[in-house]
Amino acid sequence: RWFIQGDYYRKCLEENREGKRITLMAFYEDELAGCCHLLYNSEYPFFLNEQIPEINDLSVFPEYRRKKIASRLFDELESLASKTSRSIGLGVGLYKDYGSAQRMYGKRGYVMDGNGMTYKNIEVQPGQPVMMDDDLLIYLVKELY
Repeated sequence: RWFIQGDYYRKCLEENREGKRITLMAFYEDELAGCCHLLYNSEYPFFLNEQIPEINDLSVFPEYRRKKIASRLFDELESLASKTSRSIGLGVGLYKDYGSAQRMYGKRGYVMDGNGMTYKNIEVQPGQPVMMDDDLLIYLVKELY
């Protein structure tokens, strides 16, 4: 189901061992349904400078969507982040495929961080052409109480 080129999964495992990342895997009726990560050292400069942990790479398999799996992953990641931070953040893509995620984040209290769009974690400048792909993001934050 999942295929990402390169050493992505090896990097995730190593960062879990080093305490830089927490990876949660979700199961539904004993079947793997998805996963998500909490990054303590975001690659997004604003989050890194402000020490805001980042929810990253949420993935719920299509047949398990609309079963509150993403919400449960978020509940746990927000709880974990609240032990070391007063806020949490995430980046979301801008095209239609991300519509459900965009709506969910708003309902959960995430708001835009005010820094505009990024492409590969670099601020997009006015008039600059960019590729509309998975690397064109807007970042959101949520206060944790």
